Amino acid sequence: MLLSYLVIGYRPEQLTLVVLFNFLFLVSGVTRNFVTGFSIFIVYWIIFDYMKAFPNYRYHDVDILHIYELEKLLFGIHSGGKLFTPNEFLFLHKNTFLDVLSGIFYLCWIPVPLLTGAFLFFKKRTQFFHFALTFLLVNLLGFIVYYSHPAAPPWYVQYHGFVFDAATKGNTAGLARFDVFFGITVFKSIYEKSSNVFAAMPSLHSAYPLIVLYYGVKNKLGFVNVLFAMVTVGIWFAAVYTSHHYVLDVLSGITCAAVGIALFHFAVNRSTWLKSFILKLEQAASV
Repeated sequence: MLLSYLVIGYRPEQLTLVVLFNFLFLVSGVTRNFVTGFSIFIVYWIIFDYMKAFPNYRYHDVDILHIYELEKLLFGIHSGGKLFTPNEFLFLHKNTFLDVLSGIFYLCWIPVPLLTGAFLFFKKRTQFFHFALTFLLVNLLGFIVYYSHPAAPPWYVQYHGFVFDAATKGNTAGLARFDVFFGITVFKSIYEKSSNVFAAMPSLHSAYPLIVLYYGVKNKLGFVNVLFAMVTVGIWFAAVYTSHHYVLDVLSGITCAAVGIALFHFAVNRSTWLKSFILKLEQAASV
């Protein structure tokens, strides 16, 4: 917490995490096992949070215009004698039903992976660690792309044009309509704490449900996989509809998930060290 205070500044959720972790670790053997296993997700959260201290735009120029032009070239929609990106076209045809539906789907990107992880932890412990480590690997691959190719989201062009502004804050974009409809600030509270505005490609929001779906199918979760598939497609649509991501971002997120899944399974099948590491994780979560 002291390091976080010095590097990125103090925020209440940091204290909440520390208190929650220690409470679960001490209250019972079951909760200790659970929070020990879920430490992999905490590592991801800390790495993501610390990105604030090292903004990717310091290391490479931010792609604002080129990705916009490529999106138009590949996926542009002709309407009224003009060529629009899918984001622009959907913005012109927005409606309350899609606003609410997109918000619901986008709210799934946190609880669905965590609930899936919790189920696998208690039912299929080895698969849980495969799932968690794949999740971490996919995120690390995404972070590499964030720093090698910083990219602005579609809403940035809508509000700021093609001029780079490092001081730009996170924006709820189309998800603001969900907040307004219900009279809440759920998405506002999430996006005002964004670690990096210029990390739109790949869309890790699009990668997470695909990881969940993969492990759901692999572990034969039956009808639940139909729900996972619906959430996956719904998040992909919502990412574009709400102007948080281009179609290119979504496709790169899908690619990132596929590559991460393939790399992890290649490694776990070839590396005795990784198998031993996973076994030690299982033992640590069973003490």
